[in-house]
Amino acid sequence: MKRRFWLIAGGCVVALLVLLVVVLGVNSSGLLGAGSTTAASAGSSASSASGQDGTAQSSPASSSTSSPVGTDATSSSPAQSVPPSTAAATLSAAQKTLNSLTLEQKVGQLLMVSSPVSGPDANTLAALNSMHVGNVFLSGRGYDGVQAVAGVVEQLKSTVGPKTTGGVKQFIATDQEGGLVQIMNGPGFSAMPSALEQGTLTPAQLQTNATLWGQQLAAAGVNVNFAPVLDTVPSAGFAPQNAPIGYFNRQYGYTPQTVSAHGVAVALGFEAGGVAPTVKHFPGLGRVTANTDVASGVTDSVTSRNDPYLLPFQDAIKQGVRWVMVSNAFYPKIDSVNIAPFSPTVITQMLRGDLGFTGMVVSDDICDAVQLSPFSVASRGANFIAAGGTMALCTNQALLPQMYQGMLQRAKTDPGFAQKVDAAALKVLEIKAESGLL
Repeated sequence: MKRRFWLIAGGCVVALLVLLVVVLGVNSSGLLGAGSTTAASAGSSASSASGQDGTAQSSPASSSTSSPVGTDATSSSPAQSVPPSTAAATLSAAQKTLNSLTLEQKVGQLLMVSSPVSGPDANTLAALNSMHVGNVFLSGRGYDGVQAVAGVVEQLKSTVGPKTTGGVKQFIATDQEGGLVQIMNGPGFSAMPSALEQGTLTPAQLQTNATLWGQQLAAAGVNVNFAPVLDTVPSAGFAPQNAPIGYFNRQYGYTPQTVSAHGVAVALGFEAGGVAPTVKHFPGLGRVTANTDVASGVTDSVTSRNDPYLLPFQDAIKQGVRWVMVSNAFYPKIDSVNIAPFSPTVITQMLRGDLGFTGMVVSDDICDAVQLSPFSVASRGANFIAAGGTMALCTNQALLPQMYQGMLQRAKTDPGFAQKVDAAALKVLEIKAESGLL
């Protein structure tokens, strides 16, 4: 009996030992599995923290910026909402405003009408109140100082409203280059030297001076200045023959490098002073011998699409200038058919494409300029917008109604042109949003 007892007891012990081994094996297997899952998860996290080429990033911060928002990459971390960028917000505000405007108001945003600096006349007020024109150029000569100009600007601004501009505020521009081209004078305005004299200063000093000149304009309510001139005149000997620029000492020097260094300094100074600079006259007026304001058939037979004289414009655009004025001359080496303001090659392919400019393309005066005399006034603004322009300048307010009607009627009958009006109006509104005018 004792032997049988011990045999039974021994068998039970063996069974218990076997059972214990089985249980421990299962548990250890479960622990190994859990460890493997953790390792796999860690590997996945390490993989998601690597670049697309498998190179590990140095820190979580670099990992979070290595993939652009909107990619379809899998991440181990939860998705996070990204606030809209400033650019997106600006576009949204501009688009929303565009959608609220009538066609007439959209066309009005694409025009800049002249007003005497001494105060608007009946033609200017008619353009602002009846034709929805949203921008003004202060012209002529004024000698009563900053406060007098500020009073005129307030009078112009009083025309803004839901029925006129849809509530969109105005660009108020002038032409304050220095020397013989200085519209605003008197108390609060410095007597600015000519560009040729400005070119004798260091760029740093010139930028400081231009900041002061910009501040003076801003104090008068001006927010755009049609300066600096970035045209390169080939030599001092040729300057007297260069009717629009060299003859009046409007050039900063005689090489593209000199013009760029000083002209860009002036542009940056105006910007720092609170006024948007406008570089002109793209693609350059330094080689012509006649003035497009008072002559027709003005031709530059030298300047080409990749001309070294484009350097000052390229540099200004790289520095962030948002306004470029297009010359009225004819450049057969660039476009053998169209004068510059009507040339898609000059505006869309060169300025927008080659130079990457995304800002405001404004015309030189296309109302009074004799260079434009072969073209009907009604067709001029429409042709400029069709070529890729943004804002047509008319310095003869009595002629503006013809240009306005020409643009309006073409937009009503030509769907393709209507799309160009929308695109140009959106660009104006985007730049106004950047400028705090929406």
